Amino acid sequence: MRPVFTYHQAVADSYPTIRAGVINATGLANGPSPPELIEEYRVEKQAAVRRLEETPIAEIASIAAWRRAFTAFGVKPTQHRVAAESLLRRLHKTGDIPNISTLVDIGNLVSIRYALPVAIFDQATVTGSTTVRFAVGNESFTDLGSTDVVPPEPGEVIFVDDDDIVSARRWCWRQSSQSATSPDTVHALITVEGLHETAGRDVESALADLQSLLNVYQPQCQTSSQFMSATNRTAAFGR
Repeated sequence: MRPVFTYHQAVADSYPTIRAGVINATGLANGPSPPELIEEYRVEKQAAVRRLEETPIAEIASIAAWRRAFTAFGVKPTQHRVAAESLLRRLHKTGDIPNISTLVDIGNLVSIRYALPVAIFDQATVTGSTTVRFAVGNESFTDLGSTDVVPPEPGEVIFVDDDDIVSARRWCWRQSSQSATSPDTVHALITVEGLHETAGRDVESALADLQSLLNVYQPQCQTSSQFMSATNRTAAFGR
């Protein structure tokens, strides 16, 4: 068994309510979404729009908790929004989120269902394990759609591998170009995280939904999953 994903002790101490679900998925085939997934996603988007008519995005407990976390490590949450909030705001404004690929659509479907950030990290270029920790400021990040390598700001929460290559900045704000899924993705680490009062229950439900969707729409893949907390900080899976 080797560690694949870990919360650094300092992050766990600073955010003791963190709850996470992690899936290690291999043998993936990330093509366009099949019609059945597109329809399931469409129905979920309609349901999410109805929920947003009843509860403003900023008042959703999971989103509010992430806003507080971003503020705590020095990031303005209205300037750099948690990924789940960005999806919901786009949905609320336009009524739709475009289909991208099977893996991305599965992640986005679950993200808007639970108002939780779901990230899917291609593992092809990851060295060792991924650690969620506070940035020193000498790590390397390449933004989506860019070739420029920039360091994160010291003190922000990052996802980083053993070579100090950052796969996500400002915790769950944005992924790197290297970690984004593509048609060539065959091995991915999928995470869903929450910090609010019912995060444990919601994350476990979201993890089960992710697993179920993978079973249906990626039946050829092999998966291992784990529920995590501040006291159970490391996900380890067999080679």
